[in-house]
Amino acid sequence: MTDARMINRFREFAALVALLAALVLAPLAHAQETNLAAELVAERAAQPGEDVMVALHFTPRSHEWHGYWSNPGDAGLGMQLDWQLPEGWEAGDTLYPVPQTLMISGIMNHVYEHEYAVLIPITVPADFSPSGSVPISLKAQWLACTDKICVPEQAKLSLFLDSKPDSVEDQRFAMWRAALPPMLDSKSAFALTQNELRLAIPIPASMALDAPHVFVSNEQLVDYGAPQTFRRKGDVLAVEIPLKGGATPEKVEGILSLGEGNGVRFMAELGDVPSGGTLVKGTAADIPPIWLLLLGALAGGLLLNIMPCVFPILSIKAISLARAGESEAQARRDGLAYTAGAMLASVALGAVMLVLRAAGEQIGWAFQLQEPSVVVFLLLLAVAITANFAGLFELPSLAITRDDKPASSFATGLLAAFVATPCTGPFMAAALGAALLLPPLPALLLFAALGLGLALPFLMIGMVPALRSRLPRPGAWMVRFRKLMAVPMGLTALALIWLTSRLGGQGFALIALVVVFGLVVALMIVGRLQRAGKLAWPAFGLIAAPFLIFGAFALPASYAEAEVSAEDSLLKPQAFSETALAEARASGKPVFLWFTADWCVTCKVNEGVAIEREATKQAFEKAGVVAMVGDWTRRDAEITMFLNAQGAAGVPLYLWYEPGGEAEQLPQVLTPDTLTELAQRPR
Repeated sequence: MTDARMINRFREFAALVALLAALVLAPLAHAQETNLAAELVAERAAQPGEDVMVALHFTPRSHEWHGYWSNPGDAGLGMQLDWQLPEGWEAGDTLYPVPQTLMISGIMNHVYEHEYAVLIPITVPADFSPSGSVPISLKAQWLACTDKICVPEQAKLSLFLDSKPDSVEDQRFAMWRAALPPMLDSKSAFALTQNELRLAIPIPASMALDAPHVFVSNEQLVDYGAPQTFRRKGDVLAVEIPLKGGATPEKVEGILSLGEGNGVRFMAELGDVPSGGTLVKGTAADIPPIWLLLLGALAGGLLLNIMPCVFPILSIKAISLARAGESEAQARRDGLAYTAGAMLASVALGAVMLVLRAAGEQIGWAFQLQEPSVVVFLLLLAVAITANFAGLFELPSLAITRDDKPASSFATGLLAAFVATPCTGPFMAAALGAALLLPPLPALLLFAALGLGLALPFLMIGMVPALRSRLPRPGAWMVRFRKLMAVPMGLTALALIWLTSRLGGQGFALIALVVVFGLVVALMIVGRLQRAGKLAWPAFGLIAAPFLIFGAFALPASYAEAEVSAEDSLLKPQAFSETALAEARASGKPVFLWFTADWCVTCKVNEGVAIEREATKQAFEKAGVVAMVGDWTRRDAEITMFLNAQGAAGVPLYLWYEPGGEAEQLPQVLTPDTLTELAQRPR
């Protein structure tokens, strides 16, 4: 044998030895030099007619890297498996441990930030004849990511299953099985409202829930990053999750995480989901104690008396306060009647809001001013009160300024609460945000406390003689004061005309002005007849009725939703959406996001004082600040859900995001330097 032939034989022998070593000494396969290394291992030997559990065991290169659950969330990629199995063998569903939530720049990810294993049962056919090792393999693709970079990875993994009954089991499977959430034996149910997925998951009332979170397997069904609300009703856990879109599913599957890696799997079919119950978790922040919330609502209502959005009705209260000094008994009656009216209106508005939200409507505080019909009603009321203050006519039924009946103060209290609460002020935000999550009774108590706070100054003057003694004594000055207060009420009416055009377009506002003209003509004739001592109100009906009937038909026909444009803003802000906000935060620039509405006087004052300023524009341009605005003048479900997530029930809301940071909620009353100082922060 020549040397060359000997060398070739040696090479062939060495290759054969290497192959045998790979088959005999390496019963498991690895994906090497990856950021998320994978190995395929089997629990035990394969036996005819039984399932054998195999595992894909993932090990991150460092703590910075993570893998993904089957539904990766807003970003990421689920694992893809392509099996090559012997004929008749089948791979079952992939079983995942409980994932973790990872929020990056407003994007929710469902991840594993540690070593983990997914298990797959392999069904062995009954006619399998054990004889040596059985090869199985798969092509696997997965995504490995850090907070800054993602790398698609893949590997072909092979495994030789032993078929000897006495083979040793892999002890790691006991730990990996323990990490799998068990499937609930009892059935779960789901229901869909217009904006929410509602789940009823059977969980014993005795089971402690620390930080629950539902991971929904159905992709593109829910908003992954939105707050989830949990309520317990007996042995049922009711969950509310904002929808993202998509078709109605036949079933909803997922994992209920119970914290610290524990959880249960569920499969829900369409059915009844109970309402009410004890709140477990709602917004991102824990709800304060009820007594603290009541104090906040009371203080918020009290401060509404000096907030800009209350100024239009201060004229009504000012005249009532002045008249409260006429007699002690009258003062007490007026104070109690006014308080009852303010509290009743606040509770009624809160109750309507809670009922509509329970029915699936995404609305918040001051929802009534998002309705064009309500704004037209307020416009007509403001015009009537202006005419009354100006002395054009007298209105016995409301009796705001004419007689001393308690009905006068009660009606004034109703009107004050209805008009004065569109904007949330300091202390109110947390209380009203919590009211959207609490059971009905404590929620209504918060609204009652808000009304009590609004009425508190008038109530104190009515009940405390020492305070009344400091008021000016009634006299001829009250007539002049009443006419003077017609000016702010008239300005309120003008603002409402502008709001009708913003809500329903110029044609809608023009029709509203025609109805206003008819109302003013009717009131002028009423006043002339009253001064002549003649019966006046039948004439009012005859004159006003045609205009009101015309408006009832023409206003809906002329309604056209006006387009909202940010072109008039100095900051040229982007329109708010969850996607736009996520992109802005991912840009590495500071972000200023504000929520406003045309009917919110506080919002408009803040915009004039702090936002729409040349100094703010220059500071933002220098710092590269991304400006974004959410206009809540009309109903917007996405804005409402976002406000709720921030614990706010209404506007204004101002948020500042430093690059890579979370939201910093700014005060609801801005100073001229608030935004420029934020933009000038060192970074």
